Amino acid sequence: MLTMDDIIRDGHPALRKIAVDVPLPASDEDKNILASMIEYVKNSQNPEIAEEYNLRPGIGIAAPQINVSKRMIAVHLEDDQGNLFSYALFNPRIVSHSVEKSYLTTGEGCLSVDYSVPGYVPRYARITVSATDIVGNPVKLRLKGLPAIAFQHEIDHLNGVMFYDHIDKNDPFKPIENAVPVGR
Repeated sequence: MLTMDDIIRDGHPALRKIAVDVPLPASDEDKNILASMIEYVKNSQNPEIAEEYNLRPGIGIAAPQINVSKRMIAVHLEDDQGNLFSYALFNPRIVSHSVEKSYLTTGEGCLSVDYSVPGYVPRYARITVSATDIVGNPVKLRLKGLPAIAFQHEIDHLNGVMFYDHIDKNDPFKPIENAVPVGR
């Protein structure tokens, strides 16, 4: 079981590396790593388990955050309609996106960042992601709102990009043009 001890923190060089594709079909080792990642996200959202194991709550995690420089992400969250988005994916790619932007009104956080970085993080309002699931099936997702933001945050990790890289350093809460605010 993954715990906060397994998650590397901001400043670790692995967080700035571009992760490599996972060879498919995935090895048992890669499947086990991905399964442990989705398990962490689910456990972190369970108050009893999170308290017992001192897990910071999260809605997603990327393999580089556990010092595995491979293209794997796990996301577990509900959108504003209560629809569950629970995915453990190999080699996710954004294959298309809207011109329109969005951002979380509360800003973003990260399991690898132990401090608050206030500011708006501009994201695409809608994205299409293609990937392979843990059993080897192709997956194509059309996402908007919080799920789209979460997937972009995790895919950024695969490219060595941190959420705060997107925040305007001079004016962190500068309104983002043509953007849809997303509450959480």
